[in-house]
Amino acid sequence: MAVKLKALNREDHRKSTTKQVRESGQVPSVVYGKEKEAKSIAVNSLDLLKTVRDEGRNTIISLDVENGNPVDVMLHDYQIDPIKDELIHADFYIVNMSEEMDVEVPLRLDGEAKGTKEGGVLQQPFYELQVRAKPGNIPEEISVDVSALEIGDSIAIADLPQGKDYQFIDDPEQTIATVVPPDTLQDVEEVPDDNAEPDLVDRKGDAE
Repeated sequence: MAVKLKALNREDHRKSTTKQVRESGQVPSVVYGKEKEAKSIAVNSLDLLKTVRDEGRNTIISLDVENGNPVDVMLHDYQIDPIKDELIHADFYIVNMSEEMDVEVPLRLDGEAKGTKEGGVLQQPFYELQVRAKPGNIPEEISVDVSALEIGDSIAIADLPQGKDYQFIDDPEQTIATVVPPDTLQDVEEVPDDNAEPDLVDRKGDAE
């Protein structure tokens, strides 16, 4: 069942009005979809953050726009003010519940690997996996039990059980968890990267 979220129409795009929208606790947003005209709206910031925190990034949201019919959407993208750490914009994508789509799903490693008890180090190269599924079948997360991993062992996407309602679309040989010997990790850390760029103080890209 989709989570309900109310939205207000937003027709005035002047900076002063947008500022007032944010100051009132609303987030300027856009809702759009395949062969759908983009529509400017505003949603309650706290309600949106609570929805994402409680239900996950890929949850289906029934967006109730004033003077219109509710539409099923997913949060496609959002922007955070790096200084105030506040949500300042959100994009919602209208989904077709009968069509498959590609999304990123969080990857969580469960358990304590045997190899770590012997001094090994558990590494997780990826924290999200690409999944193809209908909107209503998208898993909240993919959990993997790593407790049986010993030093030198690894788990690849091909080793994961395939869900009946979704499929992985990343490279099946891609490693998602491995336990390496501590001396190997140290060797890797001590090898200088000749191609690495020097750190720049107050880089403009970081400031933005």
